[in-house]
Amino acid sequence: MAGHSQFKNIMFRKGAQDKKRGKMFTKLIRELTTAARMGLPDPAANPRLRAAVLAARQANMPKDTVDRAIKRGAGAEAAENYEEVRYEGYGPGGVAVIVEALTDNRNRTASDVRAAFTKAAGALGETNSVSFMFDRAGEIVYPAATASPDAMLEAAIECGASDVESDDERHLVLSEVGDFNEVRDALEQRFGEAQSAKLTWRPKTTSPIDEDTATSLFRLLETLEDSDDVQNVYANFEVGEDVMARLSA
Repeated sequence: MAGHSQFKNIMFRKGAQDKKRGKMFTKLIRELTTAARMGLPDPAANPRLRAAVLAARQANMPKDTVDRAIKRGAGAEAAENYEEVRYEGYGPGGVAVIVEALTDNRNRTASDVRAAFTKAAGALGETNSVSFMFDRAGEIVYPAATASPDAMLEAAIECGASDVESDDERHLVLSEVGDFNEVRDALEQRFGEAQSAKLTWRPKTTSPIDEDTATSLFRLLETLEDSDDVQNVYANFEVGEDVMARLSA
């Protein structure tokens, strides 16, 4: 099985414990502010902002908090100017890792990310040192109850999607980056608002890892996710069900 049972599509995300709520909101506020600054403050006319608002809603962020973040990004209030940065490197076991960050201090963020890799016996590389092992793609998620796998596949292909992955919990609709907005809009006209919709990095292949490597890798990924600057972390690992059962015990 690829990744953690809770972390679908090889993207590492920690559980939504109450103690992590504030940190999650910090990341979402940065994305809302940045999306509003880079485009129109109207989610209907700004695809990135629309995705950020959807993510905030899924995280149960209060509407007034969302509105304030958008206003700050639109210039109604003074706000930090966050810069998008991508880091790439290798973690334990040679696993390829991509880190996406929004930061107001590149030196601080680079230092923190480098330290996390070094502590985990990994190595931070140059830009594009591992991204060639991933495909950039759009991911649109609907609950499994939305439609049958066959009906979702048929609808998605008609809307211009490239593929659909369905299981007992959800339908994951994949698209090319250039088709993402069109596919999402067409699916929402048919099935209503998506559970989530975003651009992501999908590994072309995965690297099987043993229990010791998985323990070290998960520690690295947790450290990265703990940073307020880090928005997303992707890695191309694969962990057996038996290993995950022992690690989760």
